Amino acid sequence: MIRKAVIPAAGFGTRFLPATKAQPKEMLSVVDQPLIQYGVEEAVGAGIKSIGVIIGRGKSAIEDHFDRSPELERFLEEKQKTDYLEEVRRISNLAEFCYIRQKEALGLGHAILMAEDYIGNEPFAVLLPDDIFDCEKPCIRQLIDVYSEYNASVIVLGRTDEEGTKKYGIIKPKQITERVFQVEDLVEKPGPEKAFSDLAVIGRYVFTPEIFEAIKQTEPDNKGEIQITDAIKLLLENQLVYGYLFEGKRYDAGDKLGFIQATVELALKRPEFANKLRNHIKNC
Repeated sequence: MIRKAVIPAAGFGTRFLPATKAQPKEMLSVVDQPLIQYGVEEAVGAGIKSIGVIIGRGKSAIEDHFDRSPELERFLEEKQKTDYLEEVRRISNLAEFCYIRQKEALGLGHAILMAEDYIGNEPFAVLLPDDIFDCEKPCIRQLIDVYSEYNASVIVLGRTDEEGTKKYGIIKPKQITERVFQVEDLVEKPGPEKAFSDLAVIGRYVFTPEIFEAIKQTEPDNKGEIQITDAIKLLLENQLVYGYLFEGKRYDAGDKLGFIQATVELALKRPEFANKLRNHIKNC
């Protein structure tokens, strides 16, 4: 049973400056909800009810978003804005949240390590808020199902092009089933010449608790950051790790173009926006 999830959200969001100068990148709105909420809803949809959010300085808006707001609720009640009131209350009751302060951004591996005391000695999920997955079955649920079958850490995979090999970790795969691969090796951002395959690691993980010891043993890279890719390589020395080619669509909302694409395509799925937006696009 995967009971807990970790969402790293302590970065500066420099790729979205100046929009992120005074607000967390994770609180930028995609259609009508903040980026981080998509990850939270995905975790909750997979049956996870306890979520640890790794935050840094200036991220209090994330805490406020998932907390109760009695003043706002009272205002909406007085104005008889029932739909808004129900949604505000629903968000504050999505899950139990634990906020963990990362005092210095030292890489994704370090961010995950901050959650060790919160997780304890049990398997857990990690969801990167930059990635929005639009799947019939929640993407993290797909990974949990693989974990349940193989009892080992599982990372989500997506097919990528040559440009993607410069942006993502790439695995050396041993195919087990149509969508399940044993990870024999992996490398961070190798480029097309050194890439093992076209299978990229793209923002969802289910880890056994042994990942924490692997992170502790991982040397920082030349930027002083602990990469989770390097920690997984160490984990491979003692445990099997699997990759799963997920079913659905993924948006890289940590990239400006990907953020725009996510906003447009997810809005087109909403009945209240679809026809007007589609007509607007045709007339552009």
